[in-house]
Amino acid sequence: MAKGPAVIGVLTEPAPPTWWKANRHYVFLVLGLVLGYLLFGQDSDATPKHPAPVPARTAPATSSDNSPTPSASH
Repeated sequence: MAKGPAVIGVLTEPAPPTWWKANRHYVFLVLGLVLGYLLFGQDSDATPKHPAPVPARTAPATSSDNSPTPSASH
């Protein structure tokens, strides 16, 4: 007489994943975004909050003799 089927293994349902295994990709995503913002978020070309004062234009102290004079004949 033939032998019956042999039991090789028993299938069991795996344990549900832990919180870390289920959500670690979200944690790394948020950490990567925060780290990227901290490293590359500050734009050095942006307009400064307190712009540097612009020097005022000044006239020369003495006028030179080579300057053109207005002509009244026109």
